[in-house]
Amino acid sequence: MAGICDGRVVIVTGAGRGLGRAHALEFAREGARVVVNDVGAELDGTGSSSGPAGEVVDQIRATGGQAIANGDDISDEAGSKHLIDAAIAEWGTLDVIVNNAGILRDRMIFNMDVADFDAVIRVHLRGTWLMCHHAAVYWRDKSKDGTTVDARIINTSSPAGLYTSMGQTNYGPAKAGIANMTVILSGELGRYGVTVNAISPGARTRMTETIRRPGAIAATPAEGFDSGDPANVSPLVVWLASPEAKDVTGRVFNVRGGNISVAEPWHAGPGSDKGERWAPSELGPIVHDLLAKAAPTVGPFGQPAQPAQAH
Repeated sequence: MAGICDGRVVIVTGAGRGLGRAHALEFAREGARVVVNDVGAELDGTGSSSGPAGEVVDQIRATGGQAIANGDDISDEAGSKHLIDAAIAEWGTLDVIVNNAGILRDRMIFNMDVADFDAVIRVHLRGTWLMCHHAAVYWRDKSKDGTTVDARIINTSSPAGLYTSMGQTNYGPAKAGIANMTVILSGELGRYGVTVNAISPGARTRMTETIRRPGAIAATPAEGFDSGDPANVSPLVVWLASPEAKDVTGRVFNVRGGNISVAEPWHAGPGSDKGERWAPSELGPIVHDLLAKAAPTVGPFGQPAQPAQAH
């Protein structure tokens, strides 16, 4: 029985471990041909290894699927272009990009170096942009040649970017930027047959196991449903990549365990219009009234934030 992505050519970045690995395996089960991209770096982005990507490819091929490994650095302009070209060279086309690769260098802002900020922004935000850029050029050229395009970009945001997360003033803004980039790209690329969506996942990975805060992912249970399994996230990613999702674009989805919800973007809340310029002395009561009417601020996974504790 054919899967919902049968025959589609898919690139998954950061696919050697965690969420990316789960995505690659699920795509293969649903009939896709998969480029498993991973530089094999440590969690902070240092070092490299060809092992993780090759192991995922071996697993896919052992079950009769089609996959190739790729070790290009997606945050490098030439590397990201080479990754796109590798998929096309192998199978003659490209249908889906899943931008999943990322690193962490968590520190409070007073302890964070500029290098820590730049490295995280480079991989997450620049890397996602480069992959989208090269794929968009390819798909636009195909569309202009008269070829029907039914392509997908699925980006990876995070609760740290959509909601809040202390100690991540590099990672959080990068993930917020990816969510906003997703919405912008959906408008730019829709005319060429490309949908662009994002997920904000919650799962137990190398990244989340470094985080110990309220709402963090639970440990593996002895029995029953494992809500922290990265494989819980992958079905939505695969569906968004399928022909069935051709009418869904510009959306960000929270997905964690068995729960899926739509992350609603910034919108204008309560307001007050004087009709002329305000005086600073007038604004105290106005601002406090607006805040009393506004939705509450949110915690790490979008739930109402707890009141700050005095120190």
